[in-house]
Amino acid sequence: MTDKHNPKHGLGGGKEVSPGQLIVALDVSDPGRARELVEMLSPLGVGFKVGLELFLAGGPPLVKDLAGRSQIFLDLKFHDIPNTVAAAVRSAASLKVWMINVHAAGGRKMLAAAREALEGLTPKPLLVAVTVLTSMDDREMIETGCVGSAADRVVRLARLSKECDLDGVVCSPLEIDPVKEQVPDNFITVTPGVRPPGEDAGDQSRIATPAGVIRSGGDYLVVGRPVMRAPDPFVAARNILAEMGINP
Repeated sequence: MTDKHNPKHGLGGGKEVSPGQLIVALDVSDPGRARELVEMLSPLGVGFKVGLELFLAGGPPLVKDLAGRSQIFLDLKFHDIPNTVAAAVRSAASLKVWMINVHAAGGRKMLAAAREALEGLTPKPLLVAVTVLTSMDDREMIETGCVGSAADRVVRLARLSKECDLDGVVCSPLEIDPVKEQVPDNFITVTPGVRPPGEDAGDQSRIATPAGVIRSGGDYLVVGRPVMRAPDPFVAARNILAEMGINP
């Protein structure tokens, strides 16, 4: 699936990732199970996300192993002083992952330091910034001292991330349209909070269906529990791809 919002991005090993791609969140604590899932689902052309749970269970060696097998988005959401985040981004890039994220709330200096840490690397991983967690709603934003709605904050942080030359942002399905309106077409969106029709929202507040995300011009869709908890993860992932209009 291609459109004006969805440029292709190079990957390690000469691979390219197709726009509108599904990224399966490997939300498991067993490295062996993670390897099984990557082997099972890779023929579908999906990418994979390694978050805190799996990273703490398997560490950098597991991430490097998985990155040698498929496209890995390392989702550790770095948020610290600029020097610390730059060092963390460099270490993450050494694992040969496809995508890394940081928290946009870390500010301009931190975002710029993260980007500079990747200069000169070949291939260079995509660097995206988390805007507002998809579990948060406007009420929780106010509780944490933020002024305005979640959507307002997402757009503001997306602009900042683009100014700092990041590749894109992580945002909920509800903010894809406003982000696409405010930043150039080559600025990507990575979208958690994706739920097939009839699926429980769980702890997510700002959600949409896979088809809804694609209609909004979303670039990469992250889906975890609807695949991980399915009786047959392969069938579940294939069904999501079909809803996205992709025939693996």
